[in-house]
Amino acid sequence: MAQRLPIGKIAAWSFAVLAVLIAVLVTVLLTFDWNRARPWVDDKVTQAIGRQFHITGDLKVGWQRPPLETGWRRWVPWPRFSAKKITLANPDWTRQKYFATLDEIDFQVAILPLLTRDIVIPSINLVDPSVDLERLKDNRNNWTFRFRQPAGPSRWNLKLHDISFAKGDIAYVDEITKADLQIVIDTLGQPVPIGEALKQQQEASRKSSAQMVGKSGASKLNEQVNAAAASAASAAPVASATSATPAATSGGPANPASAPAHASIAAAQRLETRVPSYGVGWTVKGTYNKTNVSGSGKVGGALALQDATRPFPVQADVRISDTHIAFVGTVTDPAHLAAIDLRLWLQGVSMAHLYPLTSVPLPETPPYATEGRLVGRFKAEGNVFRYENFTGRLGGSDLNGSVVYEGRKPRPFVSGELVSHLLQFSDLAPVIGADTNASKAKRGEPGRQPSNKALPTEEFKTDRWSAVDADVKFTGRRIIKNPNLPVTDLYAHVVMTDGVLTFEPLKFGVAGGTLASNIHLDGSAAPLKGRVSTQARHLKLKQLFPNVMTMQSALGEVNGDAALSATGNSPAALAATSNGEVKALITEGTVSRLYMEAAGLNVANVVYEKLFGKRDVKINCAAADLVATNGVLESRVFALDTDDAVINMDGHIDLRTEQMDLGIHPHTKGLRVISLRSPLYVKGTFKNPHVGVNAGALAVRGGAVVGLGLINPFAALLPLIAPSNNKPLPCTQMLADMRAAPSAPPAGQKQRAKAAPGYLSSGAAGSAAGSGSGDSARATAAKKPVPASPAPASAAQYRGG
Repeated sequence: MAQRLPIGKIAAWSFAVLAVLIAVLVTVLLTFDWNRARPWVDDKVTQAIGRQFHITGDLKVGWQRPPLETGWRRWVPWPRFSAKKITLANPDWTRQKYFATLDEIDFQVAILPLLTRDIVIPSINLVDPSVDLERLKDNRNNWTFRFRQPAGPSRWNLKLHDISFAKGDIAYVDEITKADLQIVIDTLGQPVPIGEALKQQQEASRKSSAQMVGKSGASKLNEQVNAAAASAASAAPVASATSATPAATSGGPANPASAPAHASIAAAQRLETRVPSYGVGWTVKGTYNKTNVSGSGKVGGALALQDATRPFPVQADVRISDTHIAFVGTVTDPAHLAAIDLRLWLQGVSMAHLYPLTSVPLPETPPYATEGRLVGRFKAEGNVFRYENFTGRLGGSDLNGSVVYEGRKPRPFVSGELVSHLLQFSDLAPVIGADTNASKAKRGEPGRQPSNKALPTEEFKTDRWSAVDADVKFTGRRIIKNPNLPVTDLYAHVVMTDGVLTFEPLKFGVAGGTLASNIHLDGSAAPLKGRVSTQARHLKLKQLFPNVMTMQSALGEVNGDAALSATGNSPAALAATSNGEVKALITEGTVSRLYMEAAGLNVANVVYEKLFGKRDVKINCAAADLVATNGVLESRVFALDTDDAVINMDGHIDLRTEQMDLGIHPHTKGLRVISLRSPLYVKGTFKNPHVGVNAGALAVRGGAVVGLGLINPFAALLPLIAPSNNKPLPCTQMLADMRAAPSAPPAGQKQRAKAAPGYLSSGAAGSAAGSGSGDSARATAAKKPVPASPAPASAAQYRGG
């Protein structure tokens, strides 16, 4: 019978064998050349990610006691893996060979959790990581990996607690956005809470605003923001404290910037328990859409990316050419860009310079600074962004409102409502290129307005109009302007569809009435085709000349209509090719007699009025009927009938050369003694007009005075006596003609000639005829019977009421 070994010896031999095995294993682990395993590791990783992976430096495995464990666990060593000179290849279509390179990577793995199939890595340390990101025009990119899908769910769980690195580089080249950027990233010395970042950025942006709109403008902007915050707080005192909750529960972003100014800082501070702190800083330099870019910012740590439902903090302060963009806020699920919620600051020389960034064709503007909240959703059917409840400064004006961008097909769509409570009229000049050359140079415009031109020659950027569709409403509630300009307010409804820009309407409050235009500019054709219809209603005579004392007693209203068409790529070019009609009428008014006497150069009566007072003269009617033909305005009818005089004008205004050649012919009613009545003229250019007396007519009358004076001193008075010309205008017939709506041909076609008004054959033809009537017409009219002066027509009748 076999002898049985004692149990004690069996146990001793078992422990001895186990000890030997452990010693052998430890010896192997400590002495094994792990570089022999590099081909196997390279192959496994390459198969898993679908890209060539190589470790070209040393691969090592060491053992260290865990630094943070306590008790007996701290005596259980953890393996520490390290690899040097790691490369991850790019696809073969990229410019760079490698997608990523690392000088070294090392990490520890907790040994005991492996027993429960948990891979716990407290920290991964990356040394000098470098990443190359590229995208082509066909939307191929090198950051999308084709990971090999396992046959079934993995039984192992990976838990990564931290990623640390001293410095890293990212290169980003995008053919779609024309971006070529170099980004340097680094860990922050200590975490920065989102509330602190928002406070710092707000202070920095306020200083930047002062550089754009001046210290006074920045101060006013601050007042606007604080006023908006106070208004929001009084309307909904708890809204800012709870606004993040609905967004978070619905998968949207948290809301650290839901209220302006100090309210947004307070909201961000309340959210610091939910929003991770900033852990990584970055700087950027390069070009975006061929525009220089530089800036810096912060983002949350890498571990904050693991929870897609938790807001991820972002912050940036970037200058793109002369545009400054800054924001602080959160991104939801940044790996897939689900949504954003940011406090956004924008500053720049002109809003038109945002086009390379947004592809939205904003107009040229004075320097601006805005502050508001930007929220957005990234969707497969189209991204939606809303810059809501923003407030800002635009030159010397305030600007407030909300704008929405929707990524529709075939073109994005922009909508919004903007309001300026106090609008500087001069701030509208850059919109049509009517600002000074110094202003154009400041915003980097290569074109210059010729010194001899009054109409803007700067061309519209029609190539941008087809990039987006738009429906935006703008209200200027109060306008600050030159005292001589009787404009009070503004409303514009701007619609852009497939390269066609329309204003439906562009409406000004003028002289107690309205001047409304519907403007249609078709930028899809070359050259641009334009159509304009304008209605002037209830313009008060005395308010049209607010600084002329002698007009302050004037009564009556101006009503009118215009229809014009044109082709050209600038306001000056459109004016130079315009065709159509312009009509205006004054009824039921009075005007200072002094003005009428001065217009007729009745010297004695003017002196009398100056010395002994004035008397208002009743306006029976006044009408203007102008025809535009290829940029030349001619007067078919231009006449004024009062109780004391009839004045008509003929000649033309050439919009092509901006020159005028007008003759004003006064006709007195009643006998005038010591009168130098003579035709007047208006000549010259729009920028340098010349108004004076027809020297030839005065010379003839002066020669008669001298000649008769040699015969008889009393006979010398005869040329200074103006006989009565009691031939009133046919106001009823004129009014009937004015009520007919003006017309314009299609853009690019010449205005069709129209027959002269029927009443020009009457006795008042000489008074009412326009260009070409002349003295012969007036002589003919003198031989024909004159109808009685009709009662003045009303503005209601003019409108067809």
